[in-house]
Amino acid sequence: MPVTQTAAQTVTLSRSNRAVPALLALILGAGLIFTAGFAWPSALHNATHDTRHALGLPCH
Repeated sequence: MPVTQTAAQTVTLSRSNRAVPALLALILGAGLIFTAGFAWPSALHNATHDTRHALGLPCH
């Protein structure tokens, strides 16, 4: 059985290259929080209920 070796490569990112994904994650997170905060309770329940069914998790 052949043995395969891989070499790890380190990549250094500049501050601006790290800021873009962090800013996008911040915008996405804030959008999710504000969307959930202003949604009707029944809409939130239905969304989480449907998600649980889609993932195959038990409910009720």
